[in-house]
Amino acid sequence: MYKYKIGMYGGKFMPLHKGHNYCIETAAKECEKLYVIMFYGGKEEETILKINKEKDLTVKSRKDRVIRVCKKYKNVVPNFIDISKLRLVDGSEDWDAETPLVREIIGDNLNAVYSSETSYDNYFKRAYPEAVHRIVDSKRINYPISGTKIRKIKNREERKLWTI
Repeated sequence: MYKYKIGMYGGKFMPLHKGHNYCIETAAKECEKLYVIMFYGGKEEETILKINKEKDLTVKSRKDRVIRVCKKYKNVVPNFIDISKLRLVDGSEDWDAETPLVREIIGDNLNAVYSSETSYDNYFKRAYPEAVHRIVDSKRINYPISGTKIRKIKNREERKLWTI
């Protein structure tokens, strides 16, 4: 029996790593239907790609990995949203402008929004007031890694230990 009817987990997945996979796995077990949404084309992504030329960070590679992970679950649907035209004047991302694009995919019947970040709570309460913000492994106990840390690892074999 699922705890939630519809859930959503979004991110840039730069790169998709074992912590993301753990969150997707957790959400897939708890939701009748889970939407995994990869956002791409933002200013932060552009900056990261200028600095880091790793193939696992390209949009195509990330999309392929998200699709591959989602295929493991019958109830998980991958989606992709280009946010390149939603930048604020200073170039930063406009999460509030992303919300209607997410709503186009999911609708208004969202029950749970997944993340590992407590700092997203205020945004999720505003953007998806009908949904619970389900925080998974915020202290990174199960997988003590982040995309930022992985991008700093220069040894390819060591990077592979954390990525999907």
